[in-house]
Formats: sequence, C-alpha cells, structure tokens
Amino acid sequence: MAHFAQIETVDIIDENEVVIGSETIITQVIVIANDDILDDQGNESETLGIQFCQDLVGSNTIWVQTSYNNNMRKNYAGYGFTYDESRDAFISPQPYPSWVLDEDTCQWESPIPYPTDLVEGEVFEWDETSTQWILIEQEN
Repeated sequence: MAHFAQIETVDIIDENEVVIGSETIITQVIVIANDDILDDQGNESETLGIQFCQDLVGSNTIWVQTSYNNNMRKNYAGYGFTYDESRDAFISPQPYPSWVLDEDTCQWESPIPYPTDLVEGEVFEWDETSTQWILIEQEN
C-alpha cells in the first residue's frame, strides 16, 4: 500500500493576530493501492500517486508521498505534522517548548536524554516545569 499526505499552507499568527509567517501542515493521510502508482514499466511513481489523490479528492489539492518505513522524508506523516520542503521532511508537532529539533532526523529531542538505567517496569514522563524525566508511580 502507498501512503500520501495532503498538505496545506497556513499562516502563523501571533498573539496580536499579526501574520508572522507560514507553515505547511498535514491535513490528512490516505492509503492507496500500489497498483495505482505504477508506471508503464511497473515502477512506483509518486507523480502518478499524486494524480490519483487529486482525482479522488480534488485537483486543487497538494500531496506528498510518505512511508511507514521512514525511508523517505525522515518520518511518517501524521495529521497536524508539518512538511518542511527545504528539508524534504515531515516533522511532528513540538511536544514541549524546551525540546529541540534534531536537524538530521527531524525528530524532537528533550534537553536531557530519557533514562537508560531502568529497572524493569519503570516508566518516566517528561516534566516541562522542572525540565527533567519524572518516574511515574505504577499501581500494582
């Protein structure tokens, strides 16, 4: 199955309702049959997939192929993600203000790495106020 993300450019508006830029967001991801994107030589064609999506949803829509295998465009696209054309990458929403984008993977990273010396069953969650990982109390 082939996956395609519909993208739309939207304005970024500040607290004073002034447009300060724009971003390209994912509004939906659809799945189509691989046969629908094969060219005459039997090769997958993103262009044919885009045309198929436009025929299905509307000719004025914009589509970009995505992949569960992350072998294209860094990450699998999801609703609300952004598409960065200059990086040719899908980027999830920033989970916390303190997290920074890894330019190579286009994934958000916490300022402190997730604990690696875990005892079996331990689960941590990010606490933005203290900017650290906090152990979650598990009920037995």
